[in-house]
Amino acid sequence: MGSPFWNFSLAVYRASAVQDECLDLQDQFGLDVNLVLLCAFLGAGHGVALTSDDISSARQEVRHWHEQIVCTLRAARRRLKTIELKDAEAAKAAAQLRSQVKAAELESERIEQAMLEQWAAARLAAWPRGNARDAVPANLQALLAAYGIGPERLVAAQAMQHLIAAALDRVVNK
Repeated sequence: MGSPFWNFSLAVYRASAVQDECLDLQDQFGLDVNLVLLCAFLGAGHGVALTSDDISSARQEVRHWHEQIVCTLRAARRRLKTIELKDAEAAKAAAQLRSQVKAAELESERIEQAMLEQWAAARLAAWPRGNARDAVPANLQALLAAYGIGPERLVAAQAMQHLIAAALDRVVNK
């Protein structure tokens, strides 16, 4: 049982090609996937069009947690995936440790999302509402602007097509 944002994120992330899109956006542009999903959630679920200032505020809200906890766990998990151990028992133990770190990383993502959801809840009543079909892509463009992504913005926007479709599909199929 999770929060509305967490449940939305899990459903959208499982949709065809969305995971790959999100990981590409993370690795190529340095985007926080939780912020990407927040933009989709607020646009699709509430019709809220965020500004780049809103996104900068949300980013600041979770910056320390994201950098010090989420990214650290992700780096450890990725290192454990590539480490080569000659001893079979040590390799098995390292694989088990990687699974535990992966679970901890996922929990750190859930905590970050809870922080973002609380941040959004405090502002939700003040935001004007519009059409979800317009708000989702507008929010993702505002996210790119908040990250200072300039000429690459079109490439990044194209890399979000499955995410946008999955987010809007969640609203239609509620």
